[in-house]
Amino acid sequence: MVGKDDKKYVIWPAYFDKRLSKKDGRRVPKSLAIEAPSIEKIVKVAQSLGLNPVVEKDAKYPSRQWETKGRVLVDKGKSKVIILKEMVSHFLAI
Repeated sequence: MVGKDDKKYVIWPAYFDKRLSKKDGRRVPKSLAIEAPSIEKIVKVAQSLGLNPVVEKDAKYPSRQWETKGRVLVDKGKSKVIILKEMVSHFLAI
């Protein structure tokens, strides 16, 4: 489990999923969200931003326990909101 002292943010695929509502976990505007974001794509974007991603493939998003999509841990350094905005803008380039 990642704690506040771990210097990592947790990034879930749900944060970028166009099919989900904000209530269901999407954290970026729907206009910038993507269909079915994959862990591999999130890792590729995080690497391109120099965030040193770590994959946890067996993790389940808390409100969607029936799905095992995994999660990515990225380095802190900026606020999580800024990191998510940077990541979503890079999804378009990849």
